[in-house]
Amino acid sequence: MAQNNIPISEIYWSLVDKADRKFSRVRDLPHYGRARYDSYFHKVFKIYTQLWKFQQENRQKLVEAGLKRWEIGEIASRIAQLYYGQYLRTSEASYLSESYIFYEAILSREYFKDGSSSQDLNLANKQLRCLARFLIVCLVLNRRDMVFQLVDHLKVLVDECKRNFQEADFRDWKQVVQEIVRYLKVDTAFMNIRPLRYSLVLDSNPDTLQYPFSFDAKRGLRLRDAILSSYHHNEVKFTELTLDTFRMLQCLEWEPSGLFYQSNKASSGNGSTIAQSGAPGPNRNNHSQDLIDPTLPPNPRKAILYRPAVTHFIAVLATICEELPSDGVLLIYLSASGKGGQVGQLPSSSGTYMKTTESIVGNIQSHDMTSDVHNTSPSSFRNDSPTYSSRGNPRNNSGCLWMGSRGNGGINCLYPSDLIPFTRRPLFLIINSDCSQAFKAGYTWGRTGRTCCDTPFSEPSLSSCWRFC
Repeated sequence: MAQNNIPISEIYWSLVDKADRKFSRVRDLPHYGRARYDSYFHKVFKIYTQLWKFQQENRQKLVEAGLKRWEIGEIASRIAQLYYGQYLRTSEASYLSESYIFYEAILSREYFKDGSSSQDLNLANKQLRCLARFLIVCLVLNRRDMVFQLVDHLKVLVDECKRNFQEADFRDWKQVVQEIVRYLKVDTAFMNIRPLRYSLVLDSNPDTLQYPFSFDAKRGLRLRDAILSSYHHNEVKFTELTLDTFRMLQCLEWEPSGLFYQSNKASSGNGSTIAQSGAPGPNRNNHSQDLIDPTLPPNPRKAILYRPAVTHFIAVLATICEELPSDGVLLIYLSASGKGGQVGQLPSSSGTYMKTTESIVGNIQSHDMTSDVHNTSPSSFRNDSPTYSSRGNPRNNSGCLWMGSRGNGGINCLYPSDLIPFTRRPLFLIINSDCSQAFKAGYTWGRTGRTCCDTPFSEPSLSSCWRFC
């Protein structure tokens, strides 16, 4: 009886306060580690599901009590952030799809456009941050039509804010606009060629691929985790997603049923949509059907590290190796400028010499993945005539990757020998650098008696994924 006498608005704001506290706890948690923080996310998803349903059921009373539309939009934005964060931790496409649905609802219903954003600086920044986060989700989903729409919207909004407020308050947002424009300009050449993701239309069925055996020869190895890291000066990026790590991320996502090449007429023509619980509105599009295919394997978990310190990179690598399943393979992609040492060109099995990263990695795509930014970087240079030597201190005789300022010397250098402790687990290395030959496995720094993972991986069938709301 006492609870029935509590005003609806007080219950609502109590839920908002509780949700804010739980959100602040999980917002800055690292995006790596298997099931380490699942309990936190179960709790925060539960409270936000409760909050969202409560405001839906009592919308009219809450509006009469003073609830603003932008406050509803902020809740939806938090839920979208949680879904995207969970995608970064699990690489499950369903979470990415849910994030897209909430962000699209915020944009289409104009939650942040209630007339006060032109006078409220804090509200204007909330709207800009929401658009920037939605841009990231659309980039990962390859929804380029929405990306260009959002870029135009972002430009207009930034110009409007510069007119209504002090221009100095939006210098950072002007730089964000310049970043995404530059990003799309460089990446436009790859559009409509073929998907970077695995495609059932163009690629072989996973069941027909050969796979390396584990050391006990009882079961095959499977690509379970990946670390994607980049460290260059003035590299092409949007927020903390660089162009090279973005393309590698796309290569590690399964193309859903070859939808990249399906014609529009192949889709259902009834025009109906499926409403699910937790949606921001009744006309929720079923984007999950575009992404989820039960016949495809699960995506490997991916840890994206933007300009990490060497110590941070090694800490993340140690955590992932510790939690890697017994049949798992870890892929490491490192893109950084190199420091050449006394390491010569290493011969390949065919008798030729491995001169570039593309020779080791293979033709991931038909165009050069490196941009002019890498070549003009002040920290990038080549060793023109090195000679191979296996004697002496390996840190003096081998190349390394620069992952920091050069003034601090070796503390910011990642050497091949730094990876030796982690070769106890199966590793697949991709080094995008001018000294990538120093990391060639099987020479002075690698462990002996290890199976080389140079054949395609076998993937298990997709298990049914659980959902929060």
